[in-house]
Parts: sequence; C-alpha cells; structure tokens
Amino acid sequence: MLVVLGCPTADSAELYAETVINGDPAWAGPLAGVAMGLNVCHILEPEIKSQIAPEAQKKHLAVSEIALDTDKIIEAMNKVRGTAK
Repeated sequence: MLVVLGCPTADSAELYAETVINGDPAWAGPLAGVAMGLNVCHILEPEIKSQIAPEAQKKHLAVSEIALDTDKIIEAMNKVRGTAK
C-alpha cells in the first residue's frame, strides 16, 4: 500500500507522513502510538508525477507546482522516510 499526500506545505506533509509511518507524533489523535509503517509519497515528487498522464498533470498539478515550495516538500518527505540527502 502507498499513501499519496497532497499537503500544501513541507510542515503539513512531514506531519502526515510521520503519522502514517510512525503514528501521531503529537499523541493527540487515534493514531497516537500506532506505527503503521506505510509507504508514503507526495503527489509532486518526480517518482509519482511520472506515473500521471501529462494532460492530468497539466490540469490538476500545474498550478500547485508553481504555487507550492516543491523542493521543501520533497525534502520533508525524504527526512521522514530517512532518505534525506
């Protein structure tokens, strides 16, 4: 199973990724202490985008890619997955 996030900021992407991998880091919700160990990516990561038809990318992702700080989002995702460079 793969969780694909579409969060608009690096902080929110990191929080949601951490939650589905290791459980709620704030210990405030129903996933507190529940490590699911799920694979997680962000919709704007190249590995995911490459699997989306160009027409769909243009229609649904183009504006987000311009408006959001994609590099920071990808950096946050790599940090949570332990693949930070």
